[in-house]
This record gives sequence, structure tokens and C-alpha cells, in this order.
Amino acid sequence: MTQVLNLARHAGKNGDVPIGAVIVCDGKIIARGENLVQRKQNPTLHAEIVAINRACKKLGQKFLDNCDIYVSLEPCAMCATAISFARIRNIYFAATDEKGGGITSNARVFENDKHLWHPNIIQMPEYANESAELLRDFFATRRKVQKDKKC
Repeated sequence: MTQVLNLARHAGKNGDVPIGAVIVCDGKIIARGENLVQRKQNPTLHAEIVAINRACKKLGQKFLDNCDIYVSLEPCAMCATAISFARIRNIYFAATDEKGGGITSNARVFENDKHLWHPNIIQMPEYANESAELLRDFFATRRKVQKDKKC
């Protein structure tokens, strides 16, 4: 999770919402992702999607059923669904996302029995405060910059 938080910091320093993700297979990180939405001007380039794309490319396959994903923030509904489609075994995440979360908070994607793949979901609360602080600081800075531009 330390690498995930470092990726989140990097995303934030580059103007994207500070969220990072890594995919682990057989105890080794095989793919990393950070939000690239602003840099690439593409609303689908969330950290999880970037990591899934890289893992599939590295392994040369579409299913990642022997893999786990670690994310700094609870995945949104889009990312949770992509994780399901990729058949990732476990989702580990730090902070919950009351507004945009797709697993335990808002959309609760996996509560629907119609999903073909249900990953195990593990929250890592020992990292929640650090992840939440990165997000709070990022948005506080963004609001200050926007306020300063209006003056």
C-alpha cells in the first residue's frame, strides 16, 4: 500500500486526483496505475483502469483471476465493474469514498447477484487516514487556486 500512496502523491503533484493502484500477482507487483484523467483528458483513465490495462498487457491475457488490486481509495462503480470484468481475485483499498464509492458506499456494485465475478473486498483502515489526507489537501489546494483566480 506504500507504493499505492506514492503513486497517488505523484498523480496529485501532476494535477490529477491523488489516487494510485497496483496489481499484484504471485506476491509481485506486475502493474502500477495512477489517475491520468486530467493529463490525458480522458475521464476513463482512473488509476484502477490504467493498472488493469497494464497488467493485461504484461500478462498477455484479459483475465487477472490470480491477481489482487490495491487502491488508495474505494473504487468507483466504473472501476469496480472493470475489476469484476477482469476477474481480479481481491480488492484491497485504504479509504472509503462516501460520494463516489462503488463498493461499500454509494453504488455498491457487488451487492447485485447478477455480477458474474465477485472479488473479495478488504478495506485496509490503517492506511485510510493517509489516503484521505492526500485527497483533502489536494482539493483544498484546488479550491484555493480557483478562489484566487476569481479575485
